[in-house]
Amino acid sequence: MSEPALAPRSAFRGMIAVWIASLVVAVTLGFVLPEEDRVGWLLIAFGGIVLVSFAVQLASGRAQGFIVRTAGSVVGALMIMGAVSGVFGIAALASAL
Repeated sequence: MSEPALAPRSAFRGMIAVWIASLVVAVTLGFVLPEEDRVGWLLIAFGGIVLVSFAVQLASGRAQGFIVRTAGSVVGALMIMGAVSGVFGIAALASAL
């Protein structure tokens, strides 16, 4: 039987860290890359964010709720990167008009 942690870390810190990382990566790629290369690199970056999410959740050292925390990190990162991609897509469409 394992002993409970006396002061467990917040489960949301790792999720928020992954979300911030996905925002930084998406915005950086959006500004650095030309329009025709953004989608492919955003997909590659999302794969990297999924790996970062696993690493962050494994580093927390808590087995309880691992799947929920990892899924929350990945889904949140997907939504953030999708929103940033949508903003850059609308900006590209507006500049083409």
